[in-house]
Amino acid sequence: MTGASMKEKTVHSFIELQNEIFSDTWNGQLMRYRDNRVYRGMGNAAWTMEPALNRACPHDLGLEQHMLRSFRKYGYADLQGVSSFWQTAALAQQFGLPTRLLDWTYSPLVAAHFATEDIGLYNKDGVIWCADVDSINQHLPSALLDRLKARQTSIFTMDMLDKLGSDYSVLTEFSEAPYAFFFEPASTVNRIANQYALFSLTTDPAVAITALPGLKDCFTRIIIPKEIKLEIRDKLDYINISERMIYPGLDGIAKWITRRYANLGPKYNKNHTEE
Repeated sequence: MTGASMKEKTVHSFIELQNEIFSDTWNGQLMRYRDNRVYRGMGNAAWTMEPALNRACPHDLGLEQHMLRSFRKYGYADLQGVSSFWQTAALAQQFGLPTRLLDWTYSPLVAAHFATEDIGLYNKDGVIWCADVDSINQHLPSALLDRLKARQTSIFTMDMLDKLGSDYSVLTEFSEAPYAFFFEPASTVNRIANQYALFSLTTDPAVAITALPGLKDCFTRIIIPKEIKLEIRDKLDYINISERMIYPGLDGIAKWITRRYANLGPKYNKNHTEE
């Protein structure tokens, strides 16, 4: 649920989308364009911020630890050299294992890709969630916020989390009340690097990040109406944001070719006129 205080804006063209995602990004002190937001694209604006773990295992969220253990056991050949629990969890999420993590990106246009990639959802409005990381961090336990400030960063890194502990259980030592934070995995696979990826998690997987006290004002939803999905999708292709970049390898190339040659125009752009 979005709640009354959730900020929401609707765009009506690719140009409006660009204007919206780059608004308020000018840093007068640096004289550069800089942003403290991260982004998550979803093909259906009605979907909640519920992690895949909660959809796959609502009967027992504790199964996450068993799935991660099996992922490491059966994926041993591909995970050699990955000793960090946090990196393992990030890789599991990237490759489709249900976890408590949510995927985010530093790139609003990569988020737009995820909001428009599934042509089976072109009858639904899409959405880009924008999260104000600095504001969310103000709700962290003081010990964790101090660690971020000491590193002059807003996002936890692998080495910072490794020093905290070897699994999720260490997080409750800082606060019994649930809280959320963002972390950036090491770019051990190309898809993490190409997606400009990072992840969020809540210390209690039963609580969505948007349901945590005080955090609703930290999010803005940019609605992409179904009528402009194909326009945005086609224009993203022309700036090389497509499946062949997002999912490096033959599977990404095949996905991109399949969508590119699909007969989508007559169905979804029949009333569209370029101004």
